[in-house]
Order: sequence, then C-alpha cells, then structure tokens
Amino acid sequence: MTDRASARCDAWQSARVGERFWKQDPTLWPAAPASEVAERMGWLHLPEMMYDALPQLVEVAEEVRAEGIRDVVVLGMGGSSLAPDVLGRIFLPPPGYPRLSVLDSTHPDAVAGLAGRLDLTRTLFLVSSKSGTTQEPLSFYRFFWEAVRSAGGDPARSFVAITDPGTPLEKLAEEMKFRRVFRALATVGGRYSALTMFGLVPAALAGIDVRALLDRAGIMAEACAPSVPVRENPGLRLGAALGELALGGRDKLTFYASPRFAPFPAWLEQLVAESTGKAGKGIVPVVDEPFAPPDRYGSDRLFVEIQEGPAPDPALAAHTRRLESAGHPVVRVQVPGREGIAEEFFRWEVAVASAGAIMGIDPYDQPDVELAKELARRAMASPSGSTTGTDAETISALDPTAMSAALDAWLGAARAGDYVGIHAYLAPSPETSAALGRIRGVLLDRLRVATTFGYGPRFLHSTGQLHKGGPNTGLFLQLVDSPTRDLSVPGTDYTFGRLIRAQALGDYQALRQKGRRVLRLDLGPDVRVGLERLHEALHV
Repeated sequence: MTDRASARCDAWQSARVGERFWKQDPTLWPAAPASEVAERMGWLHLPEMMYDALPQLVEVAEEVRAEGIRDVVVLGMGGSSLAPDVLGRIFLPPPGYPRLSVLDSTHPDAVAGLAGRLDLTRTLFLVSSKSGTTQEPLSFYRFFWEAVRSAGGDPARSFVAITDPGTPLEKLAEEMKFRRVFRALATVGGRYSALTMFGLVPAALAGIDVRALLDRAGIMAEACAPSVPVRENPGLRLGAALGELALGGRDKLTFYASPRFAPFPAWLEQLVAESTGKAGKGIVPVVDEPFAPPDRYGSDRLFVEIQEGPAPDPALAAHTRRLESAGHPVVRVQVPGREGIAEEFFRWEVAVASAGAIMGIDPYDQPDVELAKELARRAMASPSGSTTGTDAETISALDPTAMSAALDAWLGAARAGDYVGIHAYLAPSPETSAALGRIRGVLLDRLRVATTFGYGPRFLHSTGQLHKGGPNTGLFLQLVDSPTRDLSVPGTDYTFGRLIRAQALGDYQALRQKGRRVLRLDLGPDVRVGLERLHEALHV
C-alpha cells in the first residue's frame, strides 16, 4: 500500500467512512444528487436479498434443461450482457445444460454468424435491458423472433425478458406472451447488476450454482461490513489505492488475469470507466494489452494481477514481478476458484464507488453517453444513413499513401500520459481480435502509451462514457468496414448494416464535438486485408 493510500485509509477510519458507506451517506459523493445515491446503491444488499429468488431460478433452469434447450443467448448491451458473458466463459455448462453466449454486436456478420450456428428451435433468447428501451437488444429481439417463427419454432416459448419493473420491455413481453419475465431491482444501476437477475438468470440457465455465487458474494460483503476497520476492508482498501494513485497520476489501470479469469477484466472495464470517467476526470482501464518490457510503460500505470489462488500462472507472475522491480505499483488479487468471481464482483463495486469519493465524481451517473446515441439517431433518420461527405472524414485503408499520411498526423499528436483507444466497428472474431492485438503491440512500442480496444457498439455502453467525459488524453482510432451482406430488422425501416454505420458515425461525431483526437479508417470489404495494411503502415 502506498503512503497516500495508507493515509487515506486512516482518514476514512477517523471519518467512519465504512459505516457511512453502508448507510448510503450522500455526503461521501458531493458531486452526486442525494436521491441518486439512495436510488443506485441497492447492490450492497444483493448477496442476502437474492436468496429469495433461488426457487424461481432453479425452477426455470430445470424446465429449460428438461425441454432439451441447447443454447441460451443473452441479447443485451453493457451492464445487461457483460456479467453473463464473463460467467459463460469462466464456467463450462454441466452435462445436459445449454451453452451460454451473448450477442452484443449489431454488425450484420455477427448477427448472421450467430443465427447460422444455432438450432433456433432449441434456443432460448434472453432479451435483457434495464431501461427496456435499448435499441440493440430490441433489434435483436425482432430479428430472432422472426427467425424462430420461420424455423418452425414457437417464438413466445423461445423468449425471456429481463428488465426493471414497469418498462416498455416488460409490457412487450407480457403482450407477446414471453415464456418468462424477470424483474430486476430498480435501485441497482446496470454496471453494478452482476448479482441481480441480469447476471443470475443466465447463470442459472447454464447450470451454474447460483447459491454458491451468492454464498461467495456474501463472504466478501461480510469482509467489507461497516464494522470492519478500513485497513482490513478489502473493498475500501482497494478503493483507497485506486483513487489516490489516480490522483497521483497513475490513472491507467492495467489488468492482467490468468487464463481461467481472463474474461473478468472486460466486466471490470465498464465498472471502472463508466463510474469514474466524467467531469474531465477518470481512471482508464486497460484490458488484454500484450506484455511488454517494463521500460515500455510510463509512470501513469497501476497494474492489477488476477490469479486463481491454487494455480497461479507463472508467466503472468514473472511479468508483474519484473514490473514491480522496475518501480511500478502492482495490486495482486487471488480468486479462490470459479465461484470466487462473485466475491470479486462485490469487492470491485465497493472499491470503484469508494474511489469515486476520492476523485470527487458521481460513480452512478453516465452524463455523456446520450450524446453519441442522439447523433446516431440523427444519422438513422437521414434519408440514406450516409456516412460520407461532411459527416465524417474517412480514410481508406486501400489508399496506402493517404492512410500513412493520416496515421503520421494522428500519431504525431500523442503526448506523455495519453492513451490509445481502438474502436472496432467490426464483426467480433478471434482472428480480428488477434490482429488488433498485434496492432496494439506496435502502438505500445512506438508511442509508449497505454492502449485500449473495444468492439462497437459494445464499448459505447462500457468505456464510451470515459472517452467523451473523461480527461482529454485519448487518441482514438475508429475502424469501420464495408460489409458485403446486410440483414433487415423486421418491423422497422432499417438494417443492421445501417444501424452499425449510424452508431459509428454518432460516436465519431461525439468525439469530435468533445475535442478528441480521432482518426477514422475504412478497412474495406476484407477486414483481414485492411488490418494487414494498417499493421504494415504502422511499422513504417
């Protein structure tokens, strides 16, 4: 623990912050309206409250398993999809239970690829949206409802809604006679909702022991209880380190995780970025960045090593030891087995909310998210959904001269303490992720700044708040392509291709309005070739 973090713990102890935190004392977050603090901290009591939902969760899980459902697909974005995605990748389904997967890309290739892999008559779709108005999951619902009908299935039996009480999605599900409607707790914000119905319903359907998850979350809640001294409180102690180190300039929170828990930092990314990135402040989460020698990292880094307790990854441990020897601070987290992920959900929620108290921000709002959505809606409303002309300056990766000149100008704007954000409005795939990982490695080596990456529109519901509302230290590279196929969204006048183009355009325009440094590249119809050309241009 650093001197600043240690002093913060002592100050918090004197000010009874542990007790006040659990009482949801709004004076801990002066930037937040008192009503918002009261309306958004229901997550503190989830480990005990959600036991009441266990019979209902077990019942529907057994019902689905007995019917021979092979796949459960979450149709959601951000807080509604990230926890299920993490759980589905950490836990393997027991025999007889369906696979759990998530669709959070509006790229037509991603939607078509998923549809082609599924037996639609033996798939259960979970339409997940806290507000019940989120465009992406509602578009997915429309597409797959018609796809199930066309395949000869019963759409109503194939759909479940997860939403807050009283939302338009709840009304839709009741009118269309969905199999089930699960109502989440309204006093829990999306990024704090892992232990609500948004996380537990998908987990139960996939055969994950939900009682064990709640048991482990309860262990951490007790460890963070009001009576626990701050220095012994794992959530507040971590929050003191995050907040104080960020104020001291180490605001690039870089996560490394051993193979079993490699999916977990993607959930942490939203929690950290959307909670802290506002009012010109913010902690920048860095996830899945390639390893580099210690001298490649600036003095703006704080590293987090997440390991499985009984079986640490030796390569990861060796890397963080080298970083520590070079003077970089390292936080080490040991997770005691798969179910221990629930402990970490709770610990990091306490830590990030308490770090917000140090930074003087409201950890529960997202004031800059709506701008990109509004600009995307305007693009959707245009006659052609055009992204040409004055709407966006787009450089073609098929023009090497123009791309090299644009890259040089963009890279030349980098300063110490900056970070690079790659925004890929592309269909997610292992091959594309690997290629972008290589590009991140080149940028890290060339600029010596932190590098981040997200698929669009997924990251708009995750790190997008930080990009627009956080410090103006980001250099953003937006990557788009020219899909060779498209899919209509039934019951609407738009396609998925038009939707993702509008979302990319809205994001680009929002970044420019906020004075951000952004370069937009069109990779063309062959993403693999376009990324190869980008990689080559960066090496010059």
